[in-house]
Amino acid sequence: MEYKDYYKILEVSRDAPQDEIKKAYRKLARKYHPDVSKVANAEEKFKEVGEAYEVLKDSEKRAQYDQFGSSYGQGQSFNPPPGWGQHAGASGSGNFSNFFEGMFGGGMGGGGASDSFFAQGEDVSAKITVSLEDAFNGAKKSVRRPTGANQGGTINVKIPAGITPGKKIRLSGQGKAGMGSKAGDLYLEINIAPHTHYRLEDKDIYLDLPIAPWEAVFGAKVTVPTLAGKINLTIPENAKSGQKMRLKGRGLPGKEPGDQFVVLQIMTPPADSDKAKALYQQMSEELNFNPREKLEQTL
Repeated sequence: MEYKDYYKILEVSRDAPQDEIKKAYRKLARKYHPDVSKVANAEEKFKEVGEAYEVLKDSEKRAQYDQFGSSYGQGQSFNPPPGWGQHAGASGSGNFSNFFEGMFGGGMGGGGASDSFFAQGEDVSAKITVSLEDAFNGAKKSVRRPTGANQGGTINVKIPAGITPGKKIRLSGQGKAGMGSKAGDLYLEINIAPHTHYRLEDKDIYLDLPIAPWEAVFGAKVTVPTLAGKINLTIPENAKSGQKMRLKGRGLPGKEPGDQFVVLQIMTPPADSDKAKALYQQMSEELNFNPREKLEQTL
């Protein structure tokens, strides 16, 4: 087996402290990562750097390597000490050299070194809640990174205009990082907070609009709020409570925008004075009106 000088591979001295070894590994791993490196033998170098770090990052294995690996490098035969196999772990992996496998059995315990150093990055999912206004207009939000993401702190997220509940925003490389591999992605699922006046159904927006009885009877022009600004709406004569009026394209924006529906709600004035009560009494006597007539006909 060809002797491998792990210190030379990581470009550190034999008495280098652990933090220096870790720093050197990170630098070289980035340099030779096959996904980004333009070096001709980048993949081979990347594996070699990973192999060296697997040994030198562990104080016990580093001590074993210093004791027995150096002797082997001087041309002496390698005779493992008693109990060597207990440190060897699983059977060999194709990611490592014969020298590594000869010294450490090809694995580093558990699932082998390929399960640690060469572990793939993982995607991370989380939910965020935005206002209906942000979903309508689009926004930039500062969001705290969820547990399991590559880093802590916050991240700036662009909320696209017209996004609906359940849609996901993908942030590339912001998920969980694997040792020596590209981090996974972060997926943020959108939830839209309840609104004081509006309610959202798919891409359509609904607004309950209170009107007076005389506005319903005679018709009227009233000001109606929308998320894009106020508009003037004509209430038709003899409007009914619950009647829907459609404002085309006033829902969430998009290639096929939603609509806004204004739902008329006839409100009765309070009878809080003798004059008001007299008016209600006059209406009850002069108007032959039974609001339950159709219901009573079916009973």
